[in-house]
Amino acid sequence: MTNEPPIVKNILHAGQKYIPIADGSKAHFHFQTWKLGKERVLLDDSKKIGKKEPMVLVIGHKFKLEAWETIVKLMAVGEVASFKVKKELVYSYPFVSKTLRELGKDKHVIKHACTMTLQTEGIGYDDLDELISNPCDLEFIIELLKVERADEYKKDLWQLNTEERLQLIPKLKEKGNNLYGQKAYDEAEKKYHEAISILEQLMIRERKSDDEWKDLNKIKLPILLNYAQCKLVNGDFYSVIEHCNTVLEYEPDNEKALYRRAKAHVGAWNPDQAEDDFKRLKSLNPTMSTIIDKELQNIKKLRKEKENEDKNVMKKLFVNESGVGDS
Repeated sequence: MTNEPPIVKNILHAGQKYIPIADGSKAHFHFQTWKLGKERVLLDDSKKIGKKEPMVLVIGHKFKLEAWETIVKLMAVGEVASFKVKKELVYSYPFVSKTLRELGKDKHVIKHACTMTLQTEGIGYDDLDELISNPCDLEFIIELLKVERADEYKKDLWQLNTEERLQLIPKLKEKGNNLYGQKAYDEAEKKYHEAISILEQLMIRERKSDDEWKDLNKIKLPILLNYAQCKLVNGDFYSVIEHCNTVLEYEPDNEKALYRRAKAHVGAWNPDQAEDDFKRLKSLNPTMSTIIDKELQNIKKLRKEKENEDKNVMKKLFVNESGVGDS
């Protein structure tokens, strides 16, 4: 029985002064993975697989391959080192490798590896299938490029806790408002969509009857209206109708939702529904009568134009069907 430790480090190139890496830090590194045994075989090189970019590991977030987190914590920035790791610590490597190899690839050509296909067809790479069937020790050659403390980079959404996500929502809304004011409608739409997505992720954890869900919905509805306005500007009328329907489900007298849905109905050429929304809005807010009367007059004008268009189409159709002009 051997007393050899599960991870053996050998420094190939010394780095800067060693500084402990705290949880939440991002470690950026290149790696090579070598299969050990009778022959030493290269499996992966981060400079050649996937996006050919450095690996980025968030320390303390339970990455599938825990050995990598242990390894990185033993290194200094700028250091290059070899780590020989016992097979018991790297059983998950084939699945990590598959993911990294397929980064940036067309999703349609990526083979899905569920339990059934794993047993019958493998995961789509012969060398990784062999490693699953016959696990062995691996050697990782790691070059630690840089380490960012948690307060030095913008966290990805999955790293944020509930409180941090809630604090982010008004900031995203404000950015969206500023972008909309600058007529950067597509960028504003993205900010509103991001805020809505966060809210919906939080809402899915609650029941609709709970006060927490209702409070989150109250925050969501005004942002959804702003999002709908961006869609309206870009002529995505059916999306506007859908989102305004959602708002009006909870706030039947919401004037902005009625007005934006009415405008979208005009754009989608649903004149009856548009008239209904404008008339309801007029009854709710008589001070808007002048604006709404102009909108109703415009619908009347558009109806007339549509009727004339349809008549002309029918005339042409009748002429063609009667054979006039045939040789």
